Amino acid sequence: MRTVPLGTTGTQVPNVVAGMMRIADKTDEQIRELYTTAREAGIDFFDHADLYGFRHPGGGTHFCERRFSEALGLSSADRDEITLQTKTSIVDGEHWHYDSSYEHIVSSVEESLRALGTDRIDVLLLHRPDALIEPEEVARAFDELESSGKVRGFGVSNYTPRQIDLLKTAVRQPIVTNQVQLSVTHSTIVAQGVAANMAEDDAVTRDGGGLVEYSRINRITLQAWSPFQKGGGQGGVFLGDAEYPDLNAMLDKLAAKYGVTPMAIATAWITRHPAGMQVVLGTTTPQRVTDAAAGSDIHLTRSEWYGLLQAAGHRVP
Repeated sequence: MRTVPLGTTGTQVPNVVAGMMRIADKTDEQIRELYTTAREAGIDFFDHADLYGFRHPGGGTHFCERRFSEALGLSSADRDEITLQTKTSIVDGEHWHYDSSYEHIVSSVEESLRALGTDRIDVLLLHRPDALIEPEEVARAFDELESSGKVRGFGVSNYTPRQIDLLKTAVRQPIVTNQVQLSVTHSTIVAQGVAANMAEDDAVTRDGGGLVEYSRINRITLQAWSPFQKGGGQGGVFLGDAEYPDLNAMLDKLAAKYGVTPMAIATAWITRHPAGMQVVLGTTTPQRVTDAAAGSDIHLTRSEWYGLLQAAGHRVP
C-alpha cells in the first residue's frame, strides 16, 4: 500500500481509505470482517461522520461511529495503530442545514469521542461549506479541541479554494485535507486544468478556480469520495455500466495488463495523480476493498491516464 503525506503534518497515510458510511445495517461480524480485510490490504485509515447512520431505524446521529466501536472493541494498542477521521456540520433538523458554529462543532466532537470509544479524533473535517460560517467561531472551536488533545488535525470537505481562504482568516491550524467528489467520470476538478482556455464544458470554472492546483500549492491532501460514481449527477457506478462502453473496455484492457480488476484501475487513475490523493471507499463488501486496494501501487503511464480521461467522456484538446 503506497502512502502519501497527510497535509503538512509530516505523517504518511495510505492512499486508500476505508469509509464507514454504510455500516449501519451490518452485523458485528460483518463490520469486523470489513475492518480486518482493510487492515490486511494495508488500510489503517477509517473515515466517519456524525451524520452517518442517522436514517437507520433506531439509529440517529453518530450511529455508524457507535457501531464501529461496539463491533470492534479496539484495545488502546489497536487504536494507536489506526487513523480515525470524522466529520461534522450537516444537521438533519426541521430543515436540512449546515452548522459550523462553535457550539455545534465542540458538542459534535464530544459525542463522536463517546461513540467511537476513543480519547481523540485524528482528523476532524467540516463536512459541507456553511453559507453562515463565522471563521472566528470555527477558530475558537479548533483552538479548544486542539489544546485539549481531543482533535489532532483539521480539514474540510467539499470546500472551494476561496472558502478555505476565508476560513484561514481566523483559523491558525493548517487545513490538512479537503474531501471532494472525484472519479474518472466525475472529474471536472481535474479536467478543468486540461481544458483551460478552450471552448469546452470542462473549462468552465465551478470550484472557485484551480482546486487541485490550490491544494498542491498549499499542501492540502485531497480525498476522493464516490471514486466509482457516474458523472453528471447520475446514480450508480460506471464499472460495467453500458453507458460507458469505451471506458469499461479500456478498464478491462488495463486490468488484464496489470493483473488486477477494473476497480483497481479506477482507483489507480486517482492515485496516479501527483497531488498525492487518497481514495475513500464506500463499499462494505470485503472483496471490493481488496480489489480497490490493489490499485494503490499501480503507476499508470501518462498515455493510459489520459486515455481513461478521454474514454470517460472528457475531451483532451
